[in-house]
Amino acid sequence: MEWIILGVIVVLLLWLVMVYNRLVALRQTVGQSWSDIEVQLKQRHDLIPNLVETVKGYAAHERGTLDAVIQARNAAVNAHGPEAASAAEGQLSGALGRLFALSEAYPDLKANTNFLSLQGELSALETKIAAARRFFNNAVAEFNSAIQSIPAVFFAGSLGFTPRGFFELEANERAAVQTAPQVKF
Repeated sequence: MEWIILGVIVVLLLWLVMVYNRLVALRQTVGQSWSDIEVQLKQRHDLIPNLVETVKGYAAHERGTLDAVIQARNAAVNAHGPEAASAAEGQLSGALGRLFALSEAYPDLKANTNFLSLQGELSALETKIAAARRFFNNAVAEFNSAIQSIPAVFFAGSLGFTPRGFFELEANERAAVQTAPQVKF
């Protein structure tokens, strides 16, 4: 009888170790995926001053737009964590949108190879960032589900496993995405 009890205890301990190790692995995946986003965002942040300098030569009197881009970039660089970074990156995307709209008013700027190259690099980075965000949000969803599922829910909180936040769109970006685009000819 004692061997059976000891066997059950050993099996339970092994099972708890397996659940704990799975949670640790999922937490590491979330951390790694966030680091991937940070790398892509750093590349984006490093590219933006070059883009602004290129535009300055053609649209020097558009100082307000250029300053807004730089302020939004600085806020994004200083943002920490998914929630803060999500908000700051939303502001930066809006400022970049205004910068590209500004470029439409300057045909010489639109034809500048340096500007076109930088714009293409930024576009490629945006695609990579979107993929990294999807991977991060998937990792967060899997981690949050694991710590909120039985049996982990009984001990995950006491072992320091807390739910993580998603990298989400800001309210104004969400409204823009949910609104159907208008096409005019």
